[in-house]
Amino acid sequence: MLFTLPLKQNHIFRRLYAKGENAVGPFVVVYARRNGSSLNRLGITTGVKLGRAVDRNRARRRIRESYRLTEPLLKPGYDIVIVARGASIHGDFRELSRSLQRCCKKLRLLKEEQT
Repeated sequence: MLFTLPLKQNHIFRRLYAKGENAVGPFVVVYARRNGSSLNRLGITTGVKLGRAVDRNRARRRIRESYRLTEPLLKPGYDIVIVARGASIHGDFRELSRSLQRCCKKLRLLKEEQT
């Protein structure tokens, strides 16, 4: 990924859940908050309710790839947590990507289009 680091500290996840803005879609829920650096930090969460470990890992891989394709459109300097929902496992990948982009647009994470 171009300008993204992994987010692994539990206290940062909790801070995002408590104080970050969120956007809900049918495939994912996105939480975001400025981090004061020139890089994004990404965390992906898949709950036990989604199913077995195989299903949760599949959801993580699909979300990570969707984020990788969306990353050039994103502004740098944010902590982002993406929470998988049930449809992210077996739903259409293009719809998953569109849902992620819509959530990022709601949170004003996309770069301004230049004309």
